[in-house]
Amino acid sequence: MRFVRHRNTSEPHGHDEDPLAGIANLFDVSVAFIVALLIAMFTLFSAVEFLNPQSSVTMVKQNEDGTIEIISKQREEIKVQRVTDKTLSGQGVRLGVAYKLSNGQVVYVPEGQAPPGGS
Repeated sequence: MRFVRHRNTSEPHGHDEDPLAGIANLFDVSVAFIVALLIAMFTLFSAVEFLNPQSSVTMVKQNEDGTIEIISKQREEIKVQRVTDKTLSGQGVRLGVAYKLSNGQVVYVPEGQAPPGGS
């Protein structure tokens, strides 16, 4: 089957449209879509607080390999700490004791106070 191109007699020079104009529109739409996705990701992960220079945020993240990272932000300073199972030694002062309750909650009791539940 053969396609025949018919010229419009009202336009003396034929079609003056740019064939790449549609691609430029697709580019604009894709950029807007990417910006919307980035905003949605920041909102979903509550990372908006990381952009505020006056905020203080602490986030605990567990990677697929089981390592745990504690990400803390104090105003403009961001620190990443990796939790390990290595035993450390040194000099220090005992501050208190942490107890894990039956519901999974961890409670810190400063030194010299009674543990939770009276036991």
